[in-house]
Amino acid sequence: MGIKIEGKIEKVNGLELSYDDFVKRYMEKNQPVVLTGLTDQWRACTDWVTSNGKPNLQFFATHFPKSTVQVADCGTREFTDQKRVQMSVSKFVDQWVQGSVQEEGSNASTKDVRDKPLLYLKDWHLVKEYPEYTAYTTPLFFCDDWLNLYLDNYRMHKDSDVYSDSNEICCSDYRFVYMGEKGSWTPLHADVFRSYSWSANVCGKKRWLFLSPSQSHLVFDRNMKSSVYNIFDEVSETKFPGFKKAIWLECIQEPNEIIFVPSGWYHQVHNLEDTISINHNWFNGYNLCWVDYNEAKEYIEDIKDICDDFEGLCQRNLAANTGMNFYDFLIFLARVCFANLVQICHLRGDGERSVCNMSPVAQQLTSNLVSIQKIALKVNSLEGLTKTHKSHFNSTETLSNPEFIKLCMVLEKTYGVIYSQQTSDYHSKRSLVDDIRDLDIIKGHTFEVSTPEDLAKLIDHFIRIL
Repeated sequence: MGIKIEGKIEKVNGLELSYDDFVKRYMEKNQPVVLTGLTDQWRACTDWVTSNGKPNLQFFATHFPKSTVQVADCGTREFTDQKRVQMSVSKFVDQWVQGSVQEEGSNASTKDVRDKPLLYLKDWHLVKEYPEYTAYTTPLFFCDDWLNLYLDNYRMHKDSDVYSDSNEICCSDYRFVYMGEKGSWTPLHADVFRSYSWSANVCGKKRWLFLSPSQSHLVFDRNMKSSVYNIFDEVSETKFPGFKKAIWLECIQEPNEIIFVPSGWYHQVHNLEDTISINHNWFNGYNLCWVDYNEAKEYIEDIKDICDDFEGLCQRNLAANTGMNFYDFLIFLARVCFANLVQICHLRGDGERSVCNMSPVAQQLTSNLVSIQKIALKVNSLEGLTKTHKSHFNSTETLSNPEFIKLCMVLEKTYGVIYSQQTSDYHSKRSLVDDIRDLDIIKGHTFEVSTPEDLAKLIDHFIRIL
């Protein structure tokens, strides 16, 4: 079954694009774009690439040989994804090199080449595993990343049923390295929790096929429970009656180009050459409204009537598969909300209120609070989410927590970097650390959050008095 490709993804020189323009043209409008010119100073572009532009596999085998990584077998489907196995980086490199030699060898039969597994290293948490090795710096456009800034200071999920020190999903971040030979690919999907993502090709070339959120229903079956796995397969018109109507956008991503993938856009990706890429997933105030927690329930709705604790099962599945369940997300929102409040109060203490209100930083922080309040009200209305679960945020305990102070400091630094290029009124006469426990509108009060409704009311209280 052929697919309809009727558009291309815009390519823009990132060096000629301001942060405000990126926000207005792409983040706010939830539109994809390819950015060029932003990777020239990356160490990865030197260390990971050979002189002829190929992946420097020996570098990885030498410097990170014992790292345990997830490797997908692109030829074997397992449920809604490709079958994955764990192996060391050195073993992955050995298999890649041996396969390449086999293909090139004059004695290799066609059957041997055809039967060779097509392996694709995915979701390697290299940044978290080797923090002293700075392979790249996150481009300015993607720095407002609440998810990874949070995970640098907090563990998202602590349930002993799912957590272990070796479980990368539970204890790490959403910054990944991907490595795959020509022909490796990723099936059709939308990113976890409908987050944003960005993907940079360090070397190699990819083909992306995109479907806008307004057409995503066309790739689902009649019951809206399962989606097409591979858009280039013979897709059953009986099972997926709307598939032929889908209109796709195509993009060929060249080396050193970065693609911004907005929330809710389904995409399928093919490596046209041996490729290494860097990929981040993230949330911020612009895409919180896309976060989807009902999806986990829809997949197992059939067992609801025979399950004693259906909601608990949904939350355990979320935590096991993505590293975060609804209650983790609520605490995440509460802490990020309070970190934004601290920043606003700190700015108020540095100058006149009217000046602070004119500041782009203060405007951004206030906008963040409004976005958090909207998603809190949204998830509060979700059916079946119990309000008796032990999910608890206490402002007094939080303000004295070293991890929270670090989160506030990195948030201050992030917005300082973003807005220092656009305005001269972002400055701090006083130390945030000295100021954080002496905030007039917080001092002497304890605020608690156990439900989304609590969080929405807390934000409403502060918006009225700020």
